[in-house]
Amino acid sequence: MRPLRSTALAGGLGLALLAGAAGAAPARAALAGPGPAPAAFSTAAARGTFSTAAARGTFSTAAARGVVDRMVPAWSPSIDLAACAPAATGAERYEIAPRHGRVRIAGSSPSALLTGVGAYLKDIAHTDVSWSSDASAEPLGVRGRPPLPSAPVTHTANVPHRVLSNDTADGYTNAYWDWHRWQRELDVAALHGINAFFLPVGMEAVYQRTMRDFGYTAAQMRAWMPMPAHQPWWLLQNMSDLAADQESQALIDARAALGRRIADRMRALGIEPILPGYFGTVPGGFTARNAGAAVVPQGTWCGAQRPGWLDPRTAVFGRVAAAFYRTQARLLGTSGAFKMDLLHEGGNPGTVPVGEAARDVQAALETAHPGATWVILGWQRNPTAELLAGVDRSRMLIIDGLTDRYTDSDPSSDPATRFSGTPYAFGSIWNFGGHTATGANAAVWNTRFFAQLATPRTPLRGIAVLPEANDNNDAAFEFLTELAWAPARPDLPTWFGHFADARYGTPDPHAEAAWRIIGATAYSMPANGWSEAPDGLFAARPSLGATRGSPTSPARTRYDTTAFAGALTELLHAAPRVRATPLYRYDLVDVARQVLSNRSRDWLPRIRAAYDAANRPLLHDLTAQWLGTMRTLDALLRTRPEFMLGHWLRYGTRAAANPADRAAVQRDLRTLITVWADTPAVAAHLDDYANREWSGLVGGYYLDRWQRFFHALDTALSTGRPPAPIDWFALGHTWSTAPTVFPTTPAGSPYALATRARTLLTTSAL
Repeated sequence: MRPLRSTALAGGLGLALLAGAAGAAPARAALAGPGPAPAAFSTAAARGTFSTAAARGTFSTAAARGVVDRMVPAWSPSIDLAACAPAATGAERYEIAPRHGRVRIAGSSPSALLTGVGAYLKDIAHTDVSWSSDASAEPLGVRGRPPLPSAPVTHTANVPHRVLSNDTADGYTNAYWDWHRWQRELDVAALHGINAFFLPVGMEAVYQRTMRDFGYTAAQMRAWMPMPAHQPWWLLQNMSDLAADQESQALIDARAALGRRIADRMRALGIEPILPGYFGTVPGGFTARNAGAAVVPQGTWCGAQRPGWLDPRTAVFGRVAAAFYRTQARLLGTSGAFKMDLLHEGGNPGTVPVGEAARDVQAALETAHPGATWVILGWQRNPTAELLAGVDRSRMLIIDGLTDRYTDSDPSSDPATRFSGTPYAFGSIWNFGGHTATGANAAVWNTRFFAQLATPRTPLRGIAVLPEANDNNDAAFEFLTELAWAPARPDLPTWFGHFADARYGTPDPHAEAAWRIIGATAYSMPANGWSEAPDGLFAARPSLGATRGSPTSPARTRYDTTAFAGALTELLHAAPRVRATPLYRYDLVDVARQVLSNRSRDWLPRIRAAYDAANRPLLHDLTAQWLGTMRTLDALLRTRPEFMLGHWLRYGTRAAANPADRAAVQRDLRTLITVWADTPAVAAHLDDYANREWSGLVGGYYLDRWQRFFHALDTALSTGRPPAPIDWFALGHTWSTAPTVFPTTPAGSPYALATRARTLLTTSAL
């Protein structure tokens, strides 16, 4: 997803997700008036549930019991789970109450029930379930009996659809995850109320088997499709034929089997698997193999060749779409919602009328899956007015990725106006490429979500968690998902204080103060054209004028970084009982990382000034301290698995069946987070787009680049010649293809290294 850079929109390979239907008002009232009827993902339309049994409150609680058994097995025997009726409005609800010395949690749908379990753990048991941290990867360390609520608690959903996962997350986060890791992700998502989840895992098998009926061999399809970490952009019709490496047939088959297992578990948990739909992507040479086909060339995207677009008005399109949906249902099962971004990020319609094409894309979906919802991303200029005019908008859901980016006066800040009343979900993309920067526009969400919800005849139907990579920024994830159940705007300082109490299992004034500082700074960024925090300069391609790591990140800080640094001091003063918790150690590393990363923006101009003044001794001192800080940062990151490159790469190692596959998989993952792809043409657009402050990157790849750059500066001063040019693509390509093995086991003390990082801020000459 390539961002269109302008004064209104700057940045982001941003994509999206999906979501659903009726609002908090009674279902029949929501249908009144001239606006579009709310779309629904499945048979239980207006209630936001996923089966008629769930709508009646008669579903099985077995899958929810499995989540409780996995997450808190010691408490599971003392927690009763039950179904209950929905609210009088038809909206989902959950109940938490003491009963005969036990905890009773009930929900009107499988999702509502598990949301209640998550709310009990966080709000009553002070045992928060982290999205980001591996602290939740195994059973939580609870003791004794589960605490009883002092009084019954009931909450009602104000929107029916709570959606997770950007298209790009399958590349930037989980391309090679195994079932164990996926199971944990689904458990955590369900406990936070997610009931719709974009699922592209296994789609290469769907395309491969579909296209054999249209003249292509399995080998030809393997050559056309990228490796798994780059597949999101192939599914978006952004690129194909990307590199020499090809996904092995064994891995294609294994991902199809894994995709089915994930989809089946989603359904059991009350999570709708949102599957990619068919909108016309075809391999090269399609017209030569299929009489009557008309294919519109799509040119390039960020230097990569785009696949062609089969004209949806042709009979051939109807046959391909029918075969695609049959194959997909056979491999992955069915769904009530399918995501399709027609002409995404610069797609070319040629002479094809977009409205007519959209009509026929929707007709093919309706034929295969009667009543299904077309889910489309609200991003850049899509969906256009022409597209919306050609479809039945009551069967469409727009997942808006721009709801928090622009000022109140900007037309883009009003989804109802932009999309002519089409049902939409309130979404945010708080990282692009998976940047590790802390922060989001949560204060904007808090105002706009409730204002849009209160608008008469509002088409707002859900929330959508849309970071380009998942599993970072726990506070953003929890705040956005909780908005779907909040009766009114939360008070931000109170919310962040409670977040700290639940996160560490006990109230602590210093921990609460730390999170209130973080909430008032990094999570209170304004709607000023951006939705993410700036990344740091340690990850930037070395330059004395560098202002950002990614080519599309904010060039200036978006919050008071000096005030933010106070959060590190407060965390370091937390009580020993807090410091003993895994989530504290994770947060301490993350906050210390962010404090050092923020200071890189202050330090680089001083190095530039020394170079411009030809002050070689000072340049030596400043660059030595810069590099020393990077080594300290790398050591700090090494103390937690979540910030280790090797920890992320290990899934790729496990997924490969032989040495050749392992090498291809490693190149797939490493190029994505460095030069992005194997070709200079693509790297020219996307180099460092997916940078991360991880151990192994900071102390390896990034450190090596800055060392080479500083050496070139020093040589230039000593010789009186311009600095020697460095081929950054060649350097990155060599690094991404090297057989280096990175550690997977943490080492060192988070507290000691965070203390050292804090000292650097006050003693460094930088």
